[in-house]
Amino acid sequence: MAERTSYTPGTFSWTDLATTDQDGAKQFYSELFGWVADDQPVGDGMTYSMMNIGGKPAAAIATQPKAQRDAGVPPAWQSYVTVESADAAVDKATALGAAVHAPPFDVMEAGRMAVIQDPQGGFFMVWEPKLHIGASIVNANGALSWNELATPDLDASAAFYRELFDWKVEPMEGMDMPYMVITTAAGTSNGGMRPAAETEPTYWLVYLGADDIDSTMEKATELGGNGLLGPMDIGVGKIGVVQDPQGAVFGVYAGNFDS
Repeated sequence: MAERTSYTPGTFSWTDLATTDQDGAKQFYSELFGWVADDQPVGDGMTYSMMNIGGKPAAAIATQPKAQRDAGVPPAWQSYVTVESADAAVDKATALGAAVHAPPFDVMEAGRMAVIQDPQGGFFMVWEPKLHIGASIVNANGALSWNELATPDLDASAAFYRELFDWKVEPMEGMDMPYMVITTAAGTSNGGMRPAAETEPTYWLVYLGADDIDSTMEKATELGGNGLLGPMDIGVGKIGVVQDPQGAVFGVYAGNFDS
């Protein structure tokens, strides 16, 4: 278990779920990971459910925007990267060929954010923190532990994110398939990239920690989820991929965590 009070720029710092059934998703993940919901009103009768572990924010669950539902966008976990300036990050991403789907805007007093689609099609958020730094707990059961990009062009994606966030993106040796490991400018491991399968979209997969991968995936199935991959032994631990009852896909990881 690792607690955080701040994040250096370029670090994945938060994740939230945009779903078609907020109450159903809250029940599923609370039973799976022991999360406790703290519902925060965000106007128009809507709530942003902070999901806590030991009283510390680990993730959040919200109702998917109507425009996304009407367009047939499936529920999804979303990845946030801390930046010094959301506006500057958007300007740089645009210059590098990205599309901006939500220009920078203030989230009350919590922070400032924007929604960006990279040149290969993957969506991510940039987060300029104010009162909300992101996750206060990571690398634990039910907490954010890894972010992994599936992309149709590994080299192009690596080049884009290197330029945008000053990441090192380098091959991991000894893998059966190409896999790139992300390291921040501060020298911390920050996620990975891999080639997308033939029918797989470009997307950032959010991994949540698990004490035991087998029992976690079994329980997810009992709660109405669907195991899509694994458990798979990757040497430093085991991973699996699960689809929740509303259709959102997430990864689970059990093994050695960074501090």
